[in-house]
Amino acid sequence: MIRTYKYKLYQTKKTKHLHNTINISGIIYNHCIALHKRYYKLYGKHLNKFQLQKHLTKLKKRDKYSFWKKVPSQSIQDITVRIDNAYKKFFDWTKKKSKLRVSPPTFKAVRKYKSYTLKGKVGYKLENNIISLNGYKYKFWLSRPIDGTIKTVIVKRDNIGDFYICITIKKEDLKYNVATGKSVGIDFGMKTFLTLSDKSEIEAPLYHLKNLTKQKRLNRNLSKKKKGSNGRKRAKLQLAKLHIKTANQRRDYFHKLSNQLASNYDNIFIEDLNMKAMQMMWGRKISDLAFSEFINILEYKANVTKIDKFYPSSKTCSQCGYILDELDLKIREWTCPSCNAKHQRDVNAAINIKRVGASTLAGEVVRTTSVA
Repeated sequence: MIRTYKYKLYQTKKTKHLHNTINISGIIYNHCIALHKRYYKLYGKHLNKFQLQKHLTKLKKRDKYSFWKKVPSQSIQDITVRIDNAYKKFFDWTKKKSKLRVSPPTFKAVRKYKSYTLKGKVGYKLENNIISLNGYKYKFWLSRPIDGTIKTVIVKRDNIGDFYICITIKKEDLKYNVATGKSVGIDFGMKTFLTLSDKSEIEAPLYHLKNLTKQKRLNRNLSKKKKGSNGRKRAKLQLAKLHIKTANQRRDYFHKLSNQLASNYDNIFIEDLNMKAMQMMWGRKISDLAFSEFINILEYKANVTKIDKFYPSSKTCSQCGYILDELDLKIREWTCPSCNAKHQRDVNAAINIKRVGASTLAGEVVRTTSVA
């Protein structure tokens, strides 16, 4: 089981060295993008990561690029790997190997570049709540023990200048023994955040929507400030703090809700949702609902089983198994033409998810009884 723990660093004068390292990482990233664009213009294909890594190693030996040595070599390799993967996904879409539209990687403002990555046990040293990076020691809040084998360490900064270390660890799979004797199917929705198979509903808090009026006001205030002025810096900081507050409110709600579900049910069954496709279709609403973040938190705390995302949970009658040809998203209630059972769309989907999930957990094959 792979888990990532996030710890906040104490703010000291030494954090300027972390700012510098991340800024240089941003410069290297933009240089790699420029090389890719130039190479593609000349040869009609992109550089692979090995060619790029070899070229960057030569560049670091020159005086002009000697300051790149402040960034660990494995962090530079990670940049090339991420760019290579991004280009592969883009070309898969252009060659119609993937249906999901993906844009090629682009240049980033250095001040907006967020992190650099260290892999394995190289480039850092951990002792209790102290991490050593590039010869400097930094304290962090050890909010939970690091109870696994460390795979990666990501040094990250947010929009207000705070620093975090995200430690990805590998540990043994946890077995949750809640022993309530109850299981539940959950359907995610746009209007209702969660609909449970026991017909209970949980509304979405929509913190972004609640803070939208204040966000618009701060955006207007920012746009009025003169570029480069201290007033603009203060306005920008206020806006960044609001975005972080919104994210923290949402995360806190998700933790409380997942604790409640984990304590009430032995097994939780959900759909394996295609979040990128949903975000492309509904945009900001999906970002505010943040299904992916909630699922990640829930999986950490409870026994979660996912069913196939292509299973027609909404269109299948939970009484007789009849499947409709079409069911428009606007239709919230429907009657089965086979058994005349009346269904509320989301409740029906949750019941089907529970049935299919329980069968999947037991290793059975679920067969539909009839098709429209």
